[in-house]
Amino acid sequence: MENLAYNEYLDPPVTELIEGKTYLMSPKPRVNHTLVASRIYRIFADYLEGKTCMALSDGYDVFLDEENHYVPDAMIVCDRSKIKNDGIHGAPDLIVEVLSPSTMARDRGVKMRHYAAAGVKEYWLVQPLEKTVEIYLNHDGTFKLDRSYAVYEDWEIAQMTDEERATLLAPIRVSLYDDLVIPVEDIFRDVDIIS
Repeated sequence: MENLAYNEYLDPPVTELIEGKTYLMSPKPRVNHTLVASRIYRIFADYLEGKTCMALSDGYDVFLDEENHYVPDAMIVCDRSKIKNDGIHGAPDLIVEVLSPSTMARDRGVKMRHYAAAGVKEYWLVQPLEKTVEIYLNHDGTFKLDRSYAVYEDWEIAQMTDEERATLLAPIRVSLYDDLVIPVEDIFRDVDIIS
């Protein structure tokens, strides 16, 4: 029987280039990480079917410049000329990073700054266990928090005023399209059943 050990030629490690330094991506993501990223991608892809913009899932390299190559969890690219066989060359319009403990500092720090400077219009930071989505919009090369979304427990909803319910339970509105509205619960469906 063949040895099924890791083979760098058949299964090379996933890396990112950050300010000219190569970083190994964290170990294979947890199921909840992948589930949430896949749901977001599917929502984007279904909505964008037949439109100019394209949704892309995890696994595609984004080449921002010579020193910064990233692999986001999901993205939307409206300028299809940026899509090449080896990845995306230039800034996508929207980037989603599902946070992992080992990469969270980079996603919130250096990568966030580079995405903003490169011209990414909207940046999502998603926390699967906390069931939160933070949406940042680009203002002159800097991301500013536009809104945070969360899934709330029934007992939390029961304690809210009508005004709080209307504000806190509002669906996610994607800035690229007026009619792309996503109930936050759709992103986190089934994460509780996975231990």
